[in-house]
Amino acid sequence: MRHALGETDDHTWVFVPEREVLCPGDLFVWVSPNAGNPQKVQRYPAEWAAALREMASAQADQLLPSHGPPIIGAGRVHEALTCTAAYLEPLVEQTLALMKAGARLDEIIHTVRPPADLAAKPYLQPVYDEPAFIIRNVWRLYGGWYDGNPAHLKPAQDAVLATALAELAGGAAALADRAQAAAAAGDLRLAGDLAELAALAAPDDVAVHQARAEVNEARAEPSLMAQGVFRWAARGSRRASP
Repeated sequence: MRHALGETDDHTWVFVPEREVLCPGDLFVWVSPNAGNPQKVQRYPAEWAAALREMASAQADQLLPSHGPPIIGAGRVHEALTCTAAYLEPLVEQTLALMKAGARLDEIIHTVRPPADLAAKPYLQPVYDEPAFIIRNVWRLYGGWYDGNPAHLKPAQDAVLATALAELAGGAAALADRAQAAAAAGDLRLAGDLAELAALAAPDDVAVHQARAEVNEARAEPSLMAQGVFRWAARGSRRASP
């Protein structure tokens, strides 16, 4: 039994040498590593990758993960483990390099990507977690919660900022209309920001909340984590409407 840092700080994987069987627990789960869950405590992508490489060095013939089918054959086991490690490592390395260069979290999230050839593999799809969430966890681990934007260090209350921006835009309805236009144009990130501002500025406006619900329902992001948050937001908007 070997200790590792991964989804938790007390992860364990098991190797049975006489049977050449490796049990990685949740360090390998047939999807992109769940190393950045936005609703969980700190996770450890660099140490996770190191654990994967240590497991690969065992040269097991069978991999029995906690989720998904087994992998049989030493070559296939080695490939699955090392490719998953190689998927995580550039996310950590690129994020740290940009942090050292003084980049803000916003820039890093929109710049760093996993290697395209590895991201295309069927067992590294962002079904549960996403690279951007992993990057956020790297930032949190090494840089704390401050994202580099001084306005976010001691920000105005969200509703206060939203009300001010709505006034500048010509009302919350104008923000909601612009959100729907952005969504129709395919810019769901901008649409999400504008719809949230509109709802915060006009918490009792039925039409605004309907627009917010539609925008969040449209955000069919790839990962289960993102889908859960956006569908929760969509349901919340509908409940806010009489």
